[in-house]
Amino acid sequence: MSGDFEMLDAQNSSQLSKPGPSSRNTANGRLNGNGRHVEDSSMSEDDDMPLSQTTRTKSEPATPDLRKQKRKRVQYNHDSSDDDKPLASTPVKVSTSRAGASGSAPVSNGVGKKQKSKGKAKLEPSDSEDDAPLVKAKGKRAVNGKEKKQPPKKKVKKSESGDDAELESEDDKPIVKETLKRKRKGKQANGTAVAESSDDDKPLTKSTTKKTVAKKVVKKEESGTESTQTQVQTKKRASKVKKEGADEESSKKGKKKEGDEDDEEVFKWWEQQNADGDGSVKWQTLEHNGVCFPQPYEPLPKGVQMKYAGKSVDLPPLAEEVAGFYAALLETEHAQDSTFNGNFFDDFLKILKKNPPRDGTKITSFEKCDFRPMFEHFEAEKAKKKSLTTAEKKEIKAAKDQFEAPYTHCTLDGRKEKVGNFRIEPPGLFRGRGGHPKKGALKFRLRPEDITINIGEDAPVPVPNVPGKWKAVIHDQTVTWLANWTENVNGNHKYVFLAAGSSLKGQSDMSKFEKARELKKHVDRIRKDYTEDLKNKMMQIRQRATAMYFIDRLALRAGNEKGDDEADTVGCCSLRCEHVTLEPPHWIIFDFLGKDSIRYYNRVTVDPQVFKNIKIFKNDKLDDDDLFDRVNTSVLNKHLTSYMKGLTAKVFRTYNASITFQEQLDQGTPVDGTVQEKLAAYNSANRMVAILCNHQRAVPKTHEQSMGKMRDKLRGFKYERRKLRHALFAISSKFKKDEKYAEDESDLDEDGIVEHEEQWKAKEIERMEKKFQKENEKLVEEGKEAQDDSVLQGRIENIEVEFQRLVKERGTGKAELKREKPAEKIEEAIEKLDDKIKAFRLQMEDREAGKEVALGTSKINYLDPRITAAWCKQYNVPIEKLFSKTLLTKFPWAMEVEGDWKF
Repeated sequence: MSGDFEMLDAQNSSQLSKPGPSSRNTANGRLNGNGRHVEDSSMSEDDDMPLSQTTRTKSEPATPDLRKQKRKRVQYNHDSSDDDKPLASTPVKVSTSRAGASGSAPVSNGVGKKQKSKGKAKLEPSDSEDDAPLVKAKGKRAVNGKEKKQPPKKKVKKSESGDDAELESEDDKPIVKETLKRKRKGKQANGTAVAESSDDDKPLTKSTTKKTVAKKVVKKEESGTESTQTQVQTKKRASKVKKEGADEESSKKGKKKEGDEDDEEVFKWWEQQNADGDGSVKWQTLEHNGVCFPQPYEPLPKGVQMKYAGKSVDLPPLAEEVAGFYAALLETEHAQDSTFNGNFFDDFLKILKKNPPRDGTKITSFEKCDFRPMFEHFEAEKAKKKSLTTAEKKEIKAAKDQFEAPYTHCTLDGRKEKVGNFRIEPPGLFRGRGGHPKKGALKFRLRPEDITINIGEDAPVPVPNVPGKWKAVIHDQTVTWLANWTENVNGNHKYVFLAAGSSLKGQSDMSKFEKARELKKHVDRIRKDYTEDLKNKMMQIRQRATAMYFIDRLALRAGNEKGDDEADTVGCCSLRCEHVTLEPPHWIIFDFLGKDSIRYYNRVTVDPQVFKNIKIFKNDKLDDDDLFDRVNTSVLNKHLTSYMKGLTAKVFRTYNASITFQEQLDQGTPVDGTVQEKLAAYNSANRMVAILCNHQRAVPKTHEQSMGKMRDKLRGFKYERRKLRHALFAISSKFKKDEKYAEDESDLDEDGIVEHEEQWKAKEIERMEKKFQKENEKLVEEGKEAQDDSVLQGRIENIEVEFQRLVKERGTGKAELKREKPAEKIEEAIEKLDDKIKAFRLQMEDREAGKEVALGTSKINYLDPRITAAWCKQYNVPIEKLFSKTLLTKFPWAMEVEGDWKF
């Protein structure tokens, strides 16, 4: 890192990302979740909210022969235990047999289609008659044994890479299902066989703006030929289908943009088989455009300056940028932290030494610094951004997307893959987690000279988007990162990997969970051995057995040694005597800071021999001495590999989380329950795992506000039910005697009704004002005259009239609906509301129960996603209610399991 520190602009500094959801620390006992305490958390449940719609696309069913070929796919082998880095496999090797012995290579949908569409690879020839080309000669086709001229081939626009795409003939276009059905009927009528087409043998056409409808191709058969009449009918039907397809496409125009990600073909790497499993070479070709650096810093307006001892200070750009980093955080909890302030000011003084104030001000005291003028400027800029029109926001986003577009994807072995963290982290102040000793330290601006690029040997070297040259350009096919650098605060190595949904990361995830699943075969033997070793005469073996007991039963992390300048977090092997308290006859109290400085507190009963061992280990030791002074993670993991290849202590954590989750789901899911009841059972099982793994969090600051909104919504349901009941009574007084409708809604008094109606009025007026504003913006964009304010006033008056009607109905026990409904319809509506109220109450209880537990961490990292996918299929629960779009993209391979799959 060079000596001068060029920093980020104030706009970027005000948008620095907060620390992500912490990976929660060591766990509570499996059966002992009491005594939990949390000091810090930044995870929000909103990040884990599932989608409300399906994101996966279904492909056309293949012919029976092609299904057999799919089962014979080449597959990657996995042999990595590193959960944090994507595991790349060697390139796919083409099988020498097809469906036994046909001689052609089976190719998955993703590979075949993408390669063909790009014109970069050719499929192997097939001996199968089904794969024979239908066209007899260029520009001609065979009909009744004669050559018939075809329409001229249509040219295709050049691809994004600039290469000419293959010319697309009529025979290469997909056949519409309706046309195929009619062909088959024609065959039955006159004995003529019609060639069928499968999507597996066609290039992708989804990205084109117009639908192409193929003309029917007739294949000559020994049994007979197609009549002229059939040919005429075929042409008419094809023309009709083509017209219908064009109409359908025009109606959809504007809903999806060309090149929409949802339309991209998914490379189904999990269907591959028989790939090289040596784990050495991860890829053959790799092309990418490097990383995206943030824009240079732009100085603040002249009138915006920090103050020192009450006087404005004229800072040079580099010093001003660093001051802006702190100013942006002035109203956060970081600015109230003495460690944060101390580290920031130390680094600020270093910057000031090289970039002193232009007016000669000597800054020596943090207490005399006033950053509020800068803070107020940043707040004003935020307000301006919020006040932008929708069109202006879209324009800004489009410009940003265009700037980042070259970096979002790479080409790996001929496939387009999404890149994960392609943006270089901007400069700012290190925030850390928990009690990190370096929080507040300055993170330098990174330049190309700090970045090492990994790329294919024959690939063009990308040009940085800022001045400078790469630190190094390497061609290492044994690793899966695209770029790396070393950050200055902690000296950690940072990497750019492919996105979570990429094939390499997917293989890493699948390998991790398969390894945990394999542990099932060995876990009984391992437990038997370490239970016997608890009494071993050798101290090292006894300590190792006790540590394994804690890792297995309490899901503790193994723990690694920490440096003096790192947060004092520990795991099982790095526990000190002060972290463990003995309480006779056989209770142990754990109290320490785990990963991300999350406090782990647990009072748990243990095996009598374990209690005895801990007492021996603590004998004649000081509080800051290591509890397991003869065991570390290396010794422990080396021992575990003797049971199973690749087995480490962290595999136990994944195994225990997944097996516990599976057992809880099997025991607690109501077979005949509603969807909401099943979801409550799912979340309950997830909470058990989160408690086991100590995935705790502080109660969110917005929890009470969120619960308040939910209570208001529940009151709205009850209010609506009350109105329906009263409308029912107005139809006939006999309904008053019905037990279902006799009693008023509980906890809905007159005050609650008044408050609800007032809120309803305010929301309706606000909604109408926003709608009116959007309508006017649209009219102005179209060059038309905006509506007069009197239009809005008229709409508001209508709301006032409706509100006055509700006021008159208060206390009368009568209600008038906007639209008259028969009694049967009102009864149905009340029944639906009863179900809705019941489900919503369950949702509220679930939210309250999980306020101190982070369910997202285990769902992302520790629970085999196939458990969720199979459970959803078994109990008819939409997986979008549990998995967000991010998780569905991350785990496409898990969606293929059947409903009876078990971990």
